[in-house]
Amino acid sequence: MQVTIVGGGIIGLSTAYYLNLAGVQVSVIDRGDFSDGCSYGNAGMIVPSHFIPLAAPGVIRQGLKWLLDETSPFHIKPRLDLDLVRWLYLFARNANQKNVDQSMTLLRDMNLLSKYLYQDLKKQPGFDIGMEEKGILMLFKSEHVREEEARTALLANQLGLETRVLTAADLAQVEPSVKLDVLGGVHYPGDAHLIPSSLMKILKKHLQWAGVQFIPNTAITSFRTGKNQIKGVLTEQGKEIEVDRLVLAGGSWSSNLARSLKIALPLQGGKGYSMTLTGHTPKPGIPSILVEARVAITPMGNDLRIAGTLEIAGLNSPVNPKRVRGILQAVPTYYPEIKASGQNTPVWSGYRPCSPDGLPYIGRHQRYDNLYLNTGHAMMGLSLGPVSGLLMKELICEEHPSLPLGLLDPNRFS
Repeated sequence: MQVTIVGGGIIGLSTAYYLNLAGVQVSVIDRGDFSDGCSYGNAGMIVPSHFIPLAAPGVIRQGLKWLLDETSPFHIKPRLDLDLVRWLYLFARNANQKNVDQSMTLLRDMNLLSKYLYQDLKKQPGFDIGMEEKGILMLFKSEHVREEEARTALLANQLGLETRVLTAADLAQVEPSVKLDVLGGVHYPGDAHLIPSSLMKILKKHLQWAGVQFIPNTAITSFRTGKNQIKGVLTEQGKEIEVDRLVLAGGSWSSNLARSLKIALPLQGGKGYSMTLTGHTPKPGIPSILVEARVAITPMGNDLRIAGTLEIAGLNSPVNPKRVRGILQAVPTYYPEIKASGQNTPVWSGYRPCSPDGLPYIGRHQRYDNLYLNTGHAMMGLSLGPVSGLLMKELICEEHPSLPLGLLDPNRFS
């Protein structure tokens, strides 16, 4: 058996890792050089606490309030795009309590298994990925948000996740290394974080050593098909790469690739930004999410990463300085000693692949016998990387899946 994976992010490389362990011959194609993308610039969080999908009650109402504010955490740029219209319709149809109820146990289990797989990966020789298990803090400044976070913490307890609802005084004891200006927070001690760039570099190096073929700087223009099979991928260099089994793990570009195969895959790229403050002190010891601002703060070795925003504006949209400013200005309102906005820090941006119900697409597509999808992980790509790779390996090798896959079916919107 030979498997060709399109996409060299954490989902693609995790899929390659578990297939390689199973003795499968693997090659990975990427439009870039395997050195950038959301798998490198994200907040590095492994989050069993994130069991509520993006499509949930109240999201549309809140999104409408933010829509006209270019510094807000969520923004959709209006444009004439039928794919966007369809995605918005499906998102609205799924932003309900039923979707949350049927998704949260699966998301919890996927994140917990992924954390276990990261722990196992960390034990392997040479896998110094900077993983720490200190949990995360959900920090809030308003009474209304405190009530919402307390309800979510109670739901997390019912799902078997440990939580601690903290006052400002409690936080001063839990996080003594930096001053906080908040009403309180919720600590999820079961979460973890790592350094994304270290993970990706080490994983790539290991896979190369293990015999996985890497094909960089190769954009795919079309496919050769026949008899319900994909026979080959055609590249912009005019070459054809023959395939046996094909996995689309191209992140936000997966919908464009699927369109070339006459598959309408509902997927939008949610643009996010991050800035890394090198050698910044003071620095929090525990990663956090600034709830009202939807900004993530993660200590990474000697550095501090600040990440945030979800901007659906089409692929290859320019950096929006107003959105960057909104992220940076939010930080000192929670951490008064972290003056991020005054620094001349390079801005990274990337696209998180968002499905309309907040669940990834993991499975075989009904249109082709040898086509598998592994995409749509939104902001949880790094957190769900190992489990997604493991599940894809189990599918391709016709093994019993570690988790139920029905809700992840890539055909669910067909």
